[in-house]
Amino acid sequence: MEHPWIDICEQLPDDDQRVLAFVPGNKVFLPGMELSFEIREVIVLRFCKDFYATNAEKQEKYGLHFWSGEGNSNHFFSDVTHWKPMPSGPQDSETTVS
Repeated sequence: MEHPWIDICEQLPDDDQRVLAFVPGNKVFLPGMELSFEIREVIVLRFCKDFYATNAEKQEKYGLHFWSGEGNSNHFFSDVTHWKPMPSGPQDSETTVS
């Protein structure tokens, strides 16, 4: 069963939870392609609750929370509009590695 997208205004992931995040217009620059990029709006991010809790200046500028990415794909809280839990892997016993 596929989970629906959840609006960040309605519910946030658990702290440190990896999720599929929807980032409208997200540009991913392509290695070795001199400023060439693709739009990839669905990416894997980890939710960092209260990331800027002790830094009032950054909290005001970027928001209280943060999205930690893999590699160079970190995002400020306001970049993400929706999220959903990571899907589970295949359940077919033939695809399970022993």
